[in-house]
Amino acid sequence: MLLRPVDVRGLRLVKRLLPAFEHRAQSVISLRQFAVRMAHSGAVAVLLILLSLFAGMLGYHELEGVSWIDSFLNAAMLLGGMGPVGDVPNQAGKIFAGLFALYSGLVFLAVTALVLLPIFHYALHRFHWAVDRVE
Repeated sequence: MLLRPVDVRGLRLVKRLLPAFEHRAQSVISLRQFAVRMAHSGAVAVLLILLSLFAGMLGYHELEGVSWIDSFLNAAMLLGGMGPVGDVPNQAGKIFAGLFALYSGLVFLAVTALVLLPIFHYALHRFHWAVDRVE
């Protein structure tokens, strides 16, 4: 059989990491609850950045044979959107650097979405709440 059943534990972990939003028919959350939601979203974003930074450091250290400090510098520069520092000496390192650069762009978009999504949801929820109260 080519299709495997979905791993429910993995979905539970993703649901636990991502913030749960209320339906538009529900009342708007308090500012304290919003601050907790923003802190939760920010913590998930920081976790994603740290895991990505570690993966980049490990790849640079193992594939290019550079020191941990140079691995940190290259991974941090790529995650920050600046690009790698120095020349990449071997083919495996070049392939890793290219793939990590593509991955870093996706991480940038994911972190931006994680941080901005609660703000957009809160603003839209307040807008719908105000419209529903007028009717």
